[in-house]
Parts: sequence; C-alpha cells; structure tokens
Amino acid sequence: MTRLMITIEDLYKLYLSHPIVSTDTRKLPEGCLFFALRGANFDGNKYAGAALEAGAAYAIIDEADQLIDERTILVPDDLQALQLLAAHHRRALGIPVIAITGTNGKTTTKELTAAVLSQSYRLLYTEGNLNNHIGVPLTLLRLTSEHQLALIEMGASKPGDIAELCAIAQPNYGLITNIGQAHLEGFGSLEGVRRTKGELYDSVRARDGILFYHEEDEVLRQMSLGTERISYGSSPKAYVQGVASPSTGESLFLHFSWSCPILEMSAREVQTQLVGDYNLANALAAIAIGLYFDVPSDKIDEALTSYCPSNSRSQLIHSERSNQIIADAYNANPSSMRTALSNFLAIEPALRPRIVILGDMNELGASSHEAHQELYQKLSSTTTPPLEIYLCGPHWREELGDQPQVYSNVEELIAHIEAHPINKSLILVKGSNSIHLGKLLPYL
Repeated sequence: MTRLMITIEDLYKLYLSHPIVSTDTRKLPEGCLFFALRGANFDGNKYAGAALEAGAAYAIIDEADQLIDERTILVPDDLQALQLLAAHHRRALGIPVIAITGTNGKTTTKELTAAVLSQSYRLLYTEGNLNNHIGVPLTLLRLTSEHQLALIEMGASKPGDIAELCAIAQPNYGLITNIGQAHLEGFGSLEGVRRTKGELYDSVRARDGILFYHEEDEVLRQMSLGTERISYGSSPKAYVQGVASPSTGESLFLHFSWSCPILEMSAREVQTQLVGDYNLANALAAIAIGLYFDVPSDKIDEALTSYCPSNSRSQLIHSERSNQIIADAYNANPSSMRTALSNFLAIEPALRPRIVILGDMNELGASSHEAHQELYQKLSSTTTPPLEIYLCGPHWREELGDQPQVYSNVEELIAHIEAHPINKSLILVKGSNSIHLGKLLPYL
C-alpha cells in the first residue's frame, strides 16, 4: 500500500532503520532515505523513481502524482519534513551543539574549532560550506550516539535565516565572528545583518546557554550582555588573550602568542599555516572554546599548528613561477576585502613586485556601486609599496569601463596572464566564488 502521509514520529522510525539521508541521486548510498527536494531549476520529485531503482529504501516526496508504491512517502513539504526530522533527531540524542555564524571567518573558525575539539572529543562538524537550510539538517542527521559534541556552521542571506537554523539545531553554545557588509541585497542594511546574526544569541539565551565573543568588537560585546559569556581577543580584559607577530615577506603565516590569566596560563607560542593577522581572532575563538571544554593546552597548540587551510581560504601557495600567492578567493564583501587588503599591504616589504587580483563583490544590492568605488579609491591611493592591480568581473567592468587591467571574466584575465607571465611576485587573489578566480591559480 502506498503511504500517503506520515507523522514525524513515524518518519523518524524509518530513519532509525535507514539512518543515511540523501538529496542527490548522483550520490545515493544503498538503503538510504531520499528526500526529493526542489530547487530553482530542478524538482527532486521527478527523480523519486530513479532513486528507488538506484537503491534508496524510501523516497520522500511532496507531489502526489509521483507516488509509485509503498516505498514512496508523501509529505506536505519535503524540505520542511527534512528539517523537522533533523530537529527531532537532535532532540532525541540530546548531544550539546555549538553554533558559529558571522559575516567573515565563520568557516575558518569552525575548522579551527573542529581541529581543537577533535583532540579530546568524538565530534560531528559541518563539512565544507553546508551551512544553509539544507546543509544544517543534513549535518545533524549524521549525528549518532557515538558523538559527544556537534559543531554547526550557520550561514544567512536574509532576515530570519539564522532563527530558522537555530530552530533546527537548538544550539547550547553560540559564537558570532563579526558583523559586516555582506548579502546586503537580502538583508537590506547593516542593521539587518546585525539583527539576523543576533538571532543566534537570542536562541542560545533562550536555552540559558553560553556565548563566546570577541572582546574588542563593541557591537558583539553589547549584544551578548545578559548571557553567560566567555571572551577572547587582544584586550587584557579578555578571558583568552593573544598577540600576533608581524608578518614579513619571508614569513607570511600567522604566528601568535596566547595566554589565559584567569587559569594562570602564561603565554604560549603558536605557528599556524594560516595567512593573515585577521585570523588571530578566529584562532583565539577556537582556543576559548577548547579551554571551556577542557582540551589540554598542548593539544590546542598542536591542533592549530597542524591545521592546513584549503579551498582558497587564507591559503598560501608557492607556485612554479616562484610566486607567493595568498589565495582567499572563496568569498568577498567590503569587510573582508578591506581586511585582506590591509593585511597584504602591512606585510613587511621584500624586494619583489606586489600584485593584487580582485574579483567582484556580489550580492550587495544598491550598495554595490559605492562599495566597489571605495575599494578602488583605496587601491588607487596606495603608493607604498607600489602595486600592480588586476580587477575581474562584470561589476568592475561596469564601474571602470574598458580600462587596462580590468577584465570582464576570469577567462580574459587568464589569457592576459598567459601572454604576460607573472614571476617572483607576492600576489593577493580575492573575490566572490562566483567569479571563479580559483581557475586563475594554475597560471600564476
């Protein structure tokens, strides 16, 4: 008999018998539950039959005309069913959840924190960038009774997104890395970003949980009032305190010392594989969480030293052309652009050319023109040290027109660099992922 409707409780019983969930027929484990989600350009309901033929135990659908047999289960809304199932599973296991969000640095902070906590705990954490309304429930449905902690990254592009994710993950602990100009097309304003990110604090506060915050960030310090909290930063008021050593042309990796006076821990030195002093706050956040969860200090240091970034996030690449490339081309917004550029310009000079390659900053809405112009003015006024500048993307083309060193897309830029190779230079590559500056890296 074909299942027409099902309660979350009954769906959970099916999940316990088939505890692997998939939304992609291209990656379909045998015996899984297939959720037929919809997207802007696809309808998973149409693939329910293919999923069953490929080995799925059940297909959860929300279109009655796709009912096949008893292995198809009709629900009112497929995405909602996935989210409710994840929330039910999270409640059933009761494993503590740490949630991280923020404009910049949330993925790096999550990765560093995961490295630290994994030293002492069986940890489930967000893989890659699966931090949205689909990725968060899929991550939570990977929880088992063997895990001791869960670390969940949360992204947002419009008001209410974080509240929605918190309703699913029900975090006991929360951390906002910062609040800056990103996704303004969806948020409408910086205040919209602040309110949305603050939904994480609201959720943790409602559960009498604990917040971790950057002591020097006045906005976060004020927002976190009224909740038990633990601070980190360079301030002597912080619970975990850290100071970065200056970067040089020969040593670009973040090196810093940290201490915790309250625990009578004197300064400890850590050499990371992260580029940029702006990663100091991310590392200190991971330390603060690690100390709270009683990870030994030597294990914390080992985790931070061993962590190696990838996917063009604060990544240092030594190329065959003797270039040093700071690859930070996964995302870009005015806040992260300013930070990355300031860090690059602050590196102590070496006798070699410096090159800045910047892609568009997307999803800024009405603020796009002003943001790109401000960044260009900063670049144009920089004379010490001299810079060679390449700008790539339709926004830059629209702002600056048909000027030298401005390219409509990465293919045009690659063609130029193939014809005019860059050698023995220090290079910053940064832009929104949609500009695909990562394709450029093999040519540098």
